[in-house]
Amino acid sequence: MIAAHRNTNMPMKLSQLMSRMDALYEYDREPVAPDQLKTGWQFASLLAGEHVAGTEFVIGAFFVLHGVTAADLILGLVIGNLLAVLSWTFVCAPVAVQNRLTLYWYLRRIAGPGLTAIYNVANAVLYCILAGAMIAVSATAIGLPLGVKTPALTDVYPTNPAWVALTFAIGAAFVTLAILGFEKLSNFARVCAPWILAIFVVGALAVLPRLGVHANLDNFWEIAKARIWNGVTSPGQDKFSVWHIIFFAWFCNLAMHIALSDMALFRYARHWAYGLYSAFGMYPGHMLAWLCSGIMVAAVGRQMDPGMMAAEAAGIAGPVAVVLAGWTTANPTLYRAGLALQCVTPNWPRWKVTLIAGFITTVLSCFPVIFMRLLDYVAIYGLVLMPMGAVVVAEHWLFPLLRIPRYRAEQTGSAVNWRAGVVWAGTLAACFLMPMHLFFRWLPGYLFALVLYTALNLHLRKPAPA
Repeated sequence: MIAAHRNTNMPMKLSQLMSRMDALYEYDREPVAPDQLKTGWQFASLLAGEHVAGTEFVIGAFFVLHGVTAADLILGLVIGNLLAVLSWTFVCAPVAVQNRLTLYWYLRRIAGPGLTAIYNVANAVLYCILAGAMIAVSATAIGLPLGVKTPALTDVYPTNPAWVALTFAIGAAFVTLAILGFEKLSNFARVCAPWILAIFVVGALAVLPRLGVHANLDNFWEIAKARIWNGVTSPGQDKFSVWHIIFFAWFCNLAMHIALSDMALFRYARHWAYGLYSAFGMYPGHMLAWLCSGIMVAAVGRQMDPGMMAAEAAGIAGPVAVVLAGWTTANPTLYRAGLALQCVTPNWPRWKVTLIAGFITTVLSCFPVIFMRLLDYVAIYGLVLMPMGAVVVAEHWLFPLLRIPRYRAEQTGSAVNWRAGVVWAGTLAACFLMPMHLFFRWLPGYLFALVLYTALNLHLRKPAPA
């Protein structure tokens, strides 16, 4: 009798849970309603939480391994992060606020449902890989007390079953919060971000004496130039200059600002100037946290192991910070991936799509190459998405000025805007052939995409009114 009672209740409970999940509606396919706009504080906390991330332990450490000098690093981070903030403020946020749509549904009007579906699948997969890197970084911290060995810098494939099991367990937890949506993401980030940043700073200060820095920090700059960012590259790493730092700091979030994926967030903004809130992520996360990470890796003899670095610097609080930092970044990344897949999963609720994206992410996180080659991956995924951002910017800003009709795919009912497809493929081919460092290719590629897409549509230009 008891067993029968339980069996009849289980489907009912599952049905109720699914109904509640279906109710987590976030204007996935239509403009955000005016009464759903969010406050600046919510944006500040979400962006701070996302960009004070577990991957900062990796990126900041890699700058040391790539032999950047202290002066080049400081100057490059100040300029590069400023350019990133301006890109969110003057490119991404205005388009999002004027349309209140995600990039994925706005692009559908421009590129047609067929091409948009291809782009969105590519977008979602790339975001899944990035979120997988966050899970892997968190696994280095949780695995430390469990005795799970962190893969080596040269490892490509999973090294042991315990690593795979750990990444799957962490991935399940990360996906759960990503399903809950914008409000829960910002609340979670608001609680975690200040504490995570404090651990970065405290950890770096704690290991400075190992490097020879006095208690009053009066010799910090001399030690920084001699023992941390001393211009010496580690084996297998190429040399970075100030230009590498400027362009990396600018484009490491290229997919979010220039390629417009953060329309998913800024469609909730009350004003386009909310793009300035990205500074709450850039300077604490992509400057201060990177500097702190560099100090930590120098103090452990340049060993690339985020969990170990944090534990050596801050005790048990260090690995906890690594886990939470990975969580606050993987969550909005998975949220974007779920939104991207909405266009190819018609009538599916967002939670189901995010669950699928989360499963893909968790599988990818098992492969250590994802976070051990993070700098190159960030450059590649930004390049892949950038041309379609240029297409949207051309349609949104340039076409009205040049009297070129907009949304031609929508107006003609075309499944594919072949001009947008040519620009996407042509720009990626051009970027691939450019004889310059990977970090520098996106800017000429972006300008090329803007000019090419506009030129391909100039014949549609309407005559000036009499």
